[in-house]
Amino acid sequence: MDNLDMKILSSLLNNCRESDRQIGIDLGISGGAVRARIKKMEEKKIIEEFFIKVEPPVLGYGVLYVVVSGEDIDKILGQISLVGEPFFVVPCVGGITVCSIVVKENMKQKIQLANKLMKDVRVLSIFEAENPGFNANLTKTDLEILEELIKDPRSRIEKIAENTNLSTKTITRCIDKLQENEGVQFTIIYDPTKIENYIPHAILTWINGDLKQTLQKMNKVFSKSYLQIPFIAKNQIVLFMYSDNIFKMDEITQKVRSVQNVKSADLFIPKRISFHIQWLEKAIKDFKKSTKLHLAYQTN
Repeated sequence: MDNLDMKILSSLLNNCRESDRQIGIDLGISGGAVRARIKKMEEKKIIEEFFIKVEPPVLGYGVLYVVVSGEDIDKILGQISLVGEPFFVVPCVGGITVCSIVVKENMKQKIQLANKLMKDVRVLSIFEAENPGFNANLTKTDLEILEELIKDPRSRIEKIAENTNLSTKTITRCIDKLQENEGVQFTIIYDPTKIENYIPHAILTWINGDLKQTLQKMNKVFSKSYLQIPFIAKNQIVLFMYSDNIFKMDEITQKVRSVQNVKSADLFIPKRISFHIQWLEKAIKDFKKSTKLHLAYQTN
């Protein structure tokens, strides 16, 4: 892996529907060179799959984040499944695992339930991700197209039209709508352990002050180290970054902590990243049966 590979990986993480040609134009190389490098990363299992990530609030669900001590994924999944549907599970260096749970309602009760039920693992932190105001104005047609994109996020518009009996104009309009939605991301799942010469990492920050202003300051200082566009919630900013050695990584974390309005910042180095889509498939199926025309965000 060289820095050009990392830039291509970053482009795909932020929008895997971006054409090889456009990525090449942005990086100053040919589309064919981009295609060859992507193929090499797939062969080496650095890129595991192309993926469409839908934040649960887009489909009317809430999210709990749980940080536990332990790396027994089967045990952890068994515990969190008692509270809600798994969204993602990320074991990290140091024996810490970060999990996300999709829940429909009674968030405070679910937090209490999680603390009681998760006895076989040590819970370090559990908190609700506040609804950041993602657009949930999806129609049944949108969801039908979303079902096709779950199978292949890079699927051609003509193929989706053929499978859904919808016009290419409708498909194009829907995909544009999804790409404009901050809660929907056309991305990839990658294996951090297969990346040589670079260390992907995430810095979870808690913000006490103006979120947008704080993010602007972070962008000015750290954007060259971004692997993905930062994830924003009401009082959190998660920076997805990469470094070529652990000392730079620690230095960056310390600099993040010194940014005005940053209350705290925690460093996580992922060893594996796994997403679960059963909750998404079920949510789409259930909503398509309902008489509602649009989704609505409800967790209480």
